[in-house]
Amino acid sequence: MTSSHEQASFPRQYARTQRFTLGAPRAFTVAPDGGRVVFVRSGSGTDRSHRLWVLDLDGPGGPDGPVERLAADPEALLGGAAEELSAEERARRERSREGSAGIVGYAVDGAAELAAFALSGRLFTAELRAGTARELPVPGPVVDPRPSPDGRLVAYAAGGALRVTGADGTGDRALAEPADGEDGVVYGLAEFVASEEMGRSRGFWWAPGSDRLLVARVDESPVRRWWIADPAHPEREPQAVAYPAAGTPNADVRLFVVDLTGNRTEVLWDRAVFPYLARVHWSSGGAPLLLVQARDQRSQACLTVDPETGATETLQVDEDPVWLELFGGVPAWTPDGRLVRIVDRDGVRVLAVGDRALTDARLHVRAVLDVGAEDVLISASKGEAAEEDAAPETGEIHVYRVSERGVERVSEGPGVHSAVRSGSGAGAVTVLSSARPDAPGSTVRVLRDGKRLAEVVSYAQRPALSADITLVEAGERRIPCAVLLPSTWREGDGPLPVLMDPYGGPHGQRVVAAHNPHLTSRWFAEQGFAVIVADGRGAPGRSPAWEKAISGDFTLTLDDQVEALQALAGRFPLDLGRVAIRGWSFGGYLAGLAALRRPDVFHAAVVGAPVTDWRLYDTHYTERYLGLPEEGAEEADVYAANSLMSDTGLTEPREPARPMMVVHGLADDNVVMAHTLRLSSALLAAGRPHEVLPLSGVTHMTPQEQVAENLLLLQVDFLKRSLGLG
Repeated sequence: MTSSHEQASFPRQYARTQRFTLGAPRAFTVAPDGGRVVFVRSGSGTDRSHRLWVLDLDGPGGPDGPVERLAADPEALLGGAAEELSAEERARRERSREGSAGIVGYAVDGAAELAAFALSGRLFTAELRAGTARELPVPGPVVDPRPSPDGRLVAYAAGGALRVTGADGTGDRALAEPADGEDGVVYGLAEFVASEEMGRSRGFWWAPGSDRLLVARVDESPVRRWWIADPAHPEREPQAVAYPAAGTPNADVRLFVVDLTGNRTEVLWDRAVFPYLARVHWSSGGAPLLLVQARDQRSQACLTVDPETGATETLQVDEDPVWLELFGGVPAWTPDGRLVRIVDRDGVRVLAVGDRALTDARLHVRAVLDVGAEDVLISASKGEAAEEDAAPETGEIHVYRVSERGVERVSEGPGVHSAVRSGSGAGAVTVLSSARPDAPGSTVRVLRDGKRLAEVVSYAQRPALSADITLVEAGERRIPCAVLLPSTWREGDGPLPVLMDPYGGPHGQRVVAAHNPHLTSRWFAEQGFAVIVADGRGAPGRSPAWEKAISGDFTLTLDDQVEALQALAGRFPLDLGRVAIRGWSFGGYLAGLAALRRPDVFHAAVVGAPVTDWRLYDTHYTERYLGLPEEGAEEADVYAANSLMSDTGLTEPREPARPMMVVHGLADDNVVMAHTLRLSSALLAAGRPHEVLPLSGVTHMTPQEQVAENLLLLQVDFLKRSLGLG
């Protein structure tokens, strides 16, 4: 049972530990020789500054005693000075939802002997065998430094240019930089929609031979400028943001092959048909690979590049009447030159190597983790055609080895598992990270030939609460759900007020077989609610058809929340006369939709950072689901039907009016504050009760401790007031 002291302390602990992520090891790299594992980890569960570590697997500790050692300490390298972030680095961290400090990212050479990273816009390298780190004197602010595969050079972005310097700190020079008058042009960085929506955070890629690079040129001059001001500081100028809203121009993205003298050759493909550069892969397995996508995302092409001429050749064209999903780790080459892809085929998602599909409908493939000479390492969840008598796997994600000989599961036990590996066959080392529903945090094991070699220590704090979740499927659609009841509730206590706690949209699986993702829901349950987290249509994890069912109609996600709620009422003590909903981002949109469209079901809503008008959200995300808003009357009607309001007030207002608390960060450059201001104006015009809580200086994340803590407390207060709970 959870004590009242633990309940009261959880919001502060949750905020101070950044959702219990501080002190946990992450960002693993395995050396090709299997001798080292590189990773980052902060010094404690409340320390925000990450350090670079090396685990020597064959070091002084011997085969039975691998040794951890510190490779780079930001405090020592900066002489104790506070870290200062450039605007470019702040944007990168916002796109990746990175709220901590120190060495939050790094890159290594081909042998994993040299690491490069940026601190306060300065370039540092660490020699991983010797255990020494130093600063290289280069112009800054430095962003995304990456050593060449042979370890002799380091390339980095700075001041709009892609630059390179010797690993010894000599010979710094620009390889590609904007010409005079090219305002808005940068080299070597990913544009907004690539990093926010496509999962591509990089803007340059080394050749395997270390003699040239592929470099993206991004021209943001066509993109409309939005202005984000901080009303709490009227003396500051508004920040200009190049934001490609749905139906408006994107950045112009080109790609060049650049050699070490600065000579460059443009990579040519039909950018009018395929304007999105979604993936780039360059390995010794073959020529550079590009995945380019049409703006409507219903067609894409996998291309090879001739580095000498920049000419491209089409390997594969995929088309889908709804949309084509992007996946991590593909396309890629096997070492013997076969193309590795993840494809939707015959209603299932499979791994294809060469001209063969190596998985079937028993697995729903999520990502490629590593490509070896003998097999491919993937993450996947159970597919629709899995054996009916198999154990239920709601919310589970496992790691599998796939080869011509078959499929073998690497991870064991219920949970969410991921892995990093280098090489395959005898002597291969795998870092397997496992989060389980019955234990906090993650366990990180280092395996060699499938046998446990070491465990990477976590300094993360133990939560004051235990998640204690029940994973079930609800309704005719078998909607995945997590149910959490107060630990003090007993049979005979009567039904409980309900809090629906979804994300509920694409790319946001909330129902997972892991402990920590449900801790906030557990805390709300301890305040006296039966909490339900439901992943309806659109959420990842089941099948392509399940994900694509919401095409053109986000309101189906609300229908699934209602179905899950009503189906679970027969199995759990739910008071359907007192139902609230809370959410953030798409979840905030869904909460607002629930209060406005289904007041017969939902009696209060906490609407966090909501997208209220989809014409104000970005191109790559919004147009994938709703189409281009300016193509015709039908598309305009789709946007209006999915909006929380129209230009003349609320869409289809229904009675009774339900109370809403709308929360938004004033510095949010992803879902801008205009969404909430327009919703509040429409609510006021319609005479509907609502509260607006503006968060000064807060972006789409809420990493500030006091803000994150008090936000939880204020939500509980609002929900209890609104439901009459006292």
